[in-house]
Amino acid sequence: MLTLYIGNKNYSSWSMRPWVLMKQAGIPFEERMLRFDSFEGESRFKQEILKVTPTGRVPVLVDDGFAVWDTLAIAEYVAEKFPDRQLWPQDPKARARARSVCAEMHSGFGALRSHCPMNIEATLAQNGAIVWRDQPAVRADVQRIVAMWTELLSEHKGPMLFGEFGIADAFFAPVCMRIRNYALPVPGHITDYIRRVCALPGVKAWIDDALQEHDFVDFDEPYRIKR
Repeated sequence: MLTLYIGNKNYSSWSMRPWVLMKQAGIPFEERMLRFDSFEGESRFKQEILKVTPTGRVPVLVDDGFAVWDTLAIAEYVAEKFPDRQLWPQDPKARARARSVCAEMHSGFGALRSHCPMNIEATLAQNGAIVWRDQPAVRADVQRIVAMWTELLSEHKGPMLFGEFGIADAFFAPVCMRIRNYALPVPGHITDYIRRVCALPGVKAWIDDALQEHDFVDFDEPYRIKR
C-alpha cells in the first residue's frame, strides 16, 4: 500500500496535486495528514515530516519504506508504477507538452502563488479584486494560464487539458481553486474548465474534506483583513 503524507487540505496546494491524481485515477493509497502548526524546526509538523523525508515538506509518497518527495517526482513514480492508468498522454509530442506545462507550473507563477494562497474554505473575491488591481505580475500569470489552457483545450478537444484526465489537470487543480475563490476574471471557457475540474470525483472529494477541516491557521491567512 502506498502512503501519501499531506498537509491541511484547505491550504496545501502542493499536497493536493498527488492526492487528486491518485484518487481520480483509482490508485489505492493511505493518507497521512500532518496538520500545519508551524514550519519552524521545533514544530510538531516539522518533527513528524522529518521522520519521513529530509526536506521537511509535504507531500511525500512512501512505497514499502521508500520515500519519494517533490510533486513531479511523485507523479512520475506513480505513472511508471501504474502504466495502465495512462496518466501521461500516449502521443510522444503530447506527452512532452504535458511534462512541459507541469514543469512550468512546478517552477513558475510565483506572483499568483504569493498573492493568492490556496484557501478552499474562504470566499475571497474582495481580496482578489485588490490583487488584480494592484499586482500586474498576477495579471501576467493569469494571462499565461489562460493562453495555455485555451490552446490545450482547443488542440485536444477537452474536456480536460489533454483530452482525458491526467497529471497536468492534477497539477493545475490548485490554480483552479485560486481563480475560483479569488474570483479572478477569466474568459467563460476557462471558467467552464474550472467547473469541470471541480466536478471530478477526486477533486470534489478533496474539496469536501477541506471544507470539513474547520482549522484556521493564521500564518496561512495573512490576507483576510486586507483592504
